[in-house]
Amino acid sequence: MIRRSCQRLLAWQSPPHLRVKAAHTAASPRRWLVEINQSRPTTTMLGYRTKQEVTAITGVDDLIIRSLFDREQFADPLGEAIRMGISSAMWPLFGLVWPSGLQLAAEVAARGLKPGERVLEIGCGLALASMVAHRHGADVTASDCHPLASSFLKANLRLNGLGPMKYRHGNWGSLLLPMARNSESSLRTVVGSYDFIIGSDILYERDDEALLSLFIQRHASPAAEVWVVDPDRSNRAAFSRQMADLGFSLIERRLDCIAMPGLPGYKGRLLAYRRG
Repeated sequence: MIRRSCQRLLAWQSPPHLRVKAAHTAASPRRWLVEINQSRPTTTMLGYRTKQEVTAITGVDDLIIRSLFDREQFADPLGEAIRMGISSAMWPLFGLVWPSGLQLAAEVAARGLKPGERVLEIGCGLALASMVAHRHGADVTASDCHPLASSFLKANLRLNGLGPMKYRHGNWGSLLLPMARNSESSLRTVVGSYDFIIGSDILYERDDEALLSLFIQRHASPAAEVWVVDPDRSNRAAFSRQMADLGFSLIERRLDCIAMPGLPGYKGRLLAYRRG
């Protein structure tokens, strides 16, 4: 059982499907809130600290999420991450709950999924959107290049009472980097085609060789949808041109949330590509 040692309340004014709890405060008679109950930090045998949080997204049951305690965590005793090109500064990023990941999970919940719809999340990190799709009955594959992403996903599936979900090693730059040895994820890479490909904040690196768009093209079914939630990264325009060159049309929608005193806002957009 999660011990309620502290409570963080993140207020959102939009989009509507992120509004999960109504509360009355002196400053605002009615404010929509996302409530997170946080456990005490735990130090693993590998030396990094984790925490558990309960977060709510409209349209699905609350998710219990095991994540890294903060951005200062690092543990790579076998050198797997280094061999994959993941630096100590980049190492903890997979294991944190990011605003764009929350936005993507909410968008997937609002969209709805058909039973058996084949979904691929790329750069999944903690795979919030994948778990939302999994609860909707979709045929979900989560993918990431981090050596611990698979173990965190399995732990979070157990915490939420969810059945097994497919996980595959998915690194669109893998042709340029050696695979990690002695890693389960490195032996099972993304294969096949998918009806719905999703990702959040995956345009953080310049990609002159169009490796990401080519990876998506390789795994997109003939009528696939591709959704990317992007916090206004500078590489967005180049990526959209690369997708257009591969035959994908684009519809953009702003996902901005207004910041309030002491509460974070969000600036970004949903990039919705369609093949054909």
